[in-house]
Amino acid sequence: MYVKELHLTHYRNYESLSLQFDPYIHLFIGDNAQGKTNLLESLYVLALAKSHRTNKDKEWISWEEGYTRLQGTVEKRHATIPLELQISSKGKKARLNRIEQQKLSDYVGVLNVVMFAPEDLEIVKGSPQVRRRFIDMELGQMSPHYLYQLTQYQKLLSQRNALLKQWDKRQQHRPMVDIFTEQLIEVAVKIIKKRAHFVQQIEKWANEIHQGITEQKETLNVHYVLSTQMDDCTDEQEMTRTLSEKFDKIREQEEARGTTLVGPHRDDLQFIVNGVNVHTYGSQGQQRTTSLALKLAEIELIRKEVGEYPILLLDDVLSELDDQRRSHLLRAIQNKVQTFVTNTSLEGIHQSILDQSTVYRVQQGKITRMKEGS
Repeated sequence: MYVKELHLTHYRNYESLSLQFDPYIHLFIGDNAQGKTNLLESLYVLALAKSHRTNKDKEWISWEEGYTRLQGTVEKRHATIPLELQISSKGKKARLNRIEQQKLSDYVGVLNVVMFAPEDLEIVKGSPQVRRRFIDMELGQMSPHYLYQLTQYQKLLSQRNALLKQWDKRQQHRPMVDIFTEQLIEVAVKIIKKRAHFVQQIEKWANEIHQGITEQKETLNVHYVLSTQMDDCTDEQEMTRTLSEKFDKIREQEEARGTTLVGPHRDDLQFIVNGVNVHTYGSQGQQRTTSLALKLAEIELIRKEVGEYPILLLDDVLSELDDQRRSHLLRAIQNKVQTFVTNTSLEGIHQSILDQSTVYRVQQGKITRMKEGS
């Protein structure tokens, strides 16, 4: 798949922008704070209806404007699909094939993207929340049903926590807490099962890629670490029983702290290279290699799941990688994946990549095409 055209209206510092793309590599060159990241973010938002940078939708809207509109045309193997997303104070409206979608989960997943930015290095060395977001964003675009289940879980979690926080009314709320606990467990089991399967799949691809980068010197293992121990993440009845028992045991702790202490919202990922926990003991080079392997594994996993390569967004990441990792990244995407790259200059980008790229200059929210690849 590839994005054939993109139109932005009142999006951040782009009052109006229209671009057409071929299926290959597009380089956006310019100083910082000119709009390079905004452009890549718009492609991410068009695909996922969420940003990798902020949870505040209003930040996408240009200053003193009431709305923003993102429109794109996605060329897939068997179809050309128009996408449109409009965001205002009233919320989001998503159109697929010019038909408004009642649920965002029916819209997300038509355009698949993989974003790799400097902050993605935090997947390995950052907080568990960063790693959970990594799982949820990738699984969400491959499985709309997972996205729906995650939304349901977050609503139930919020309602259950609200009741737990009301200390003075705890006894009268306990029956309602128990009802929310049952509902929460039902959805949690499905989320955990899908996450565990996802981690198992991405480990296979990531280890293979990691060994390629390190020339067979290092083996990468990825573990899904649950907030409560389970022997089997495929048997839903057993998982339900385990979670129910755990909630019974920690009832008083939850009441004292006023929050839900068990569930997918507290799970984590662990990365082990040659038996060493990379998060805690890995070098910066090992952490970056692990992050790169995960991102490239995403590309292969999405291709396996949906039958086509996603588009790749590389936001100012080339300067963060050394020559070996940069070369491996560019070789991995060459002639396979439509790629959008931002950088402050063309320096450090191999000539073979430049030869097949379209290069643009970005300056104060204006984009000018400099050259097309041969």
